[in-house]
Amino acid sequence: MAEQRRNPGSAVFGFNDPPPERTTPAETPLVSPPRAPEPVAPPAPTPTPQYVYVQGPPPSVAAASASSGTLMMGAVIVLLVLTLVNLYLVITARQHVADVAAKQGDQLDLLTRRLNSSDERYSQLRAEFQVTSEKLGMTQQEAQRARDLAAQYQRKQQEAVSQLNAAIQKKASSEDVNNLQLLTDAKIGGVSNDIAGTRKDLDAAKAEFSGALAGTKGELTGAIARTHDELVALAHKTDRDYFEFKISKKGSQQKVGTVMIRLEKTNPKKNQFTVNLYADDKQIERKDQAMNSPVYFYLQGASSALELVVNKLGKDSIAGYVSTPKGFFPNTPNVLAARPGA
Repeated sequence: MAEQRRNPGSAVFGFNDPPPERTTPAETPLVSPPRAPEPVAPPAPTPTPQYVYVQGPPPSVAAASASSGTLMMGAVIVLLVLTLVNLYLVITARQHVADVAAKQGDQLDLLTRRLNSSDERYSQLRAEFQVTSEKLGMTQQEAQRARDLAAQYQRKQQEAVSQLNAAIQKKASSEDVNNLQLLTDAKIGGVSNDIAGTRKDLDAAKAEFSGALAGTKGELTGAIARTHDELVALAHKTDRDYFEFKISKKGSQQKVGTVMIRLEKTNPKKNQFTVNLYADDKQIERKDQAMNSPVYFYLQGASSALELVVNKLGKDSIAGYVSTPKGFFPNTPNVLAARPGA
């Protein structure tokens, strides 16, 4: 038999071994033939490491990403700077508005004080004008009386001259002329005495008017008390009586001496009030008067003007005092009598 070519791979699994020879049953021994050894498995090959290669982005894409990140960071920085600038501008604008509002408030307070001072001065001048008008009315009556006497004197003188001329024209006797002259002189003398008396009355009225006006000026230019303590101090300094009052409801009224004070309305924003005064069977309205400003009015028998001052003003409420000549309200306790030991 030709020798077969051996294959190393087949030798491992026993494929290169020659096939066993066939024997007849007679030739087969009773003992079983030895068993061929089992083939040994070759050792497992050692696993080799596997490498995975990842391709990176192209250089242009990486540069574009870096450029985009830089631009984004720059935009964020710019927005942050603009936000800070806007915040600074807003804070500065608010501070400027606050400063302007404060300056305007100070100017408004100054104008309000000047307006109150002007109202007070106007009230004083108006009171002086009223006093002057009343006194001037008396002086005008005296002057009218003097003019009447002067006209009467002129008429009597003209009558005497006419009688004298008539006597001369009739060629009256010297005795009649002398008697007529004496009569004329007596009449003229009587008229002259009347004129002299009227002049004295005018001088006395003028002196009385000047004194009353000077006294009224002195009273009207007095200080204004804004508190109870200031009112007590003012009562000690001046020769007048002061009576406090308080009305806490719109439409309510309070009597001070012989004067009834009725509150009509208040305006706290403008510091103004309106009251009606009832005295001597008449009504005196004082409308839209300023707080801490004297309100003057006159009553029968008073030697000078009465003064009403409101130094506290609220919604539908006022409080203040009334100033009168000394002893004008004898049965009403004044601020000094109401506070013993003051």
